[in-house]
Amino acid sequence: MFLDQQVVWITGASSGIGEALVYACIDAGARVILSARRLAELERVRDACGEGAKRCLLLPLDLTQPETLREATEQAIAQMGRVDLLINNGGVSQRAYAHETTLEVDRRLMEINYFGHITLTKYVLPHMLEQGGGHIVAVSSITGKFGFPMRSAYSASKHALHGFFETLGLELASRQIYTTVVCPGRVRTQVSVNALTGDGTPHAQMDPGQAQGISAEQCARQILRAVKRRKKEVYIGGKDVIMVYLKRYAPALFYWMARRISAT
Repeated sequence: MFLDQQVVWITGASSGIGEALVYACIDAGARVILSARRLAELERVRDACGEGAKRCLLLPLDLTQPETLREATEQAIAQMGRVDLLINNGGVSQRAYAHETTLEVDRRLMEINYFGHITLTKYVLPHMLEQGGGHIVAVSSITGKFGFPMRSAYSASKHALHGFFETLGLELASRQIYTTVVCPGRVRTQVSVNALTGDGTPHAQMDPGQAQGISAEQCARQILRAVKRRKKEVYIGGKDVIMVYLKRYAPALFYWMARRISAT
């Protein structure tokens, strides 16, 4: 119950890892702000919390509309009083080769996966500084540690998260504000179904590799364990996580494998 009565704000809370995080945080005693675009899905997740629904606040937002995020932050603080833990989880993946992806799609992925996260973070930070501390999580990906076919813009947006949040953690550690960058591998969610193709239309199919990933519930538990331990970075997944270490210690083997592993 290390989150007992703390306020946790989760983006992308309407499905997948975000939904699992809501349940895990409620079980840990937290008061939870649920954010995503679809209000009906947020209501479904809240109702599934049972008695814990009383500790939920629904705050719909769209990460592609940065001009709305300041007002959303003001609403969150006004209604909950503080934010102790911000989990930047909202995002969208990609299933298209770089040369077949329009610049509009590249920009959309960067807007959601990078600028949406840092914009919300910058609006929450003054409140954390005023209250004397806090913790910010950025949900990246193992492809935030290496490039991978059909993930050019997605991987780029995740690489950017690492640079920003590692720097932020170094700058504010003395102010009791901590950062954790989470790098999931394959998790059984709708991420591949919702991924964007080169022209911006949904991929609309579950990748075989995604279907064999770890559960969202297992991922959520490991994320909260990393938060509790104030980990700077954590890799979560199955055998696919090995690719992170191959890139670091055996790059030739990594590149050989990356060219042969199915991109879906």
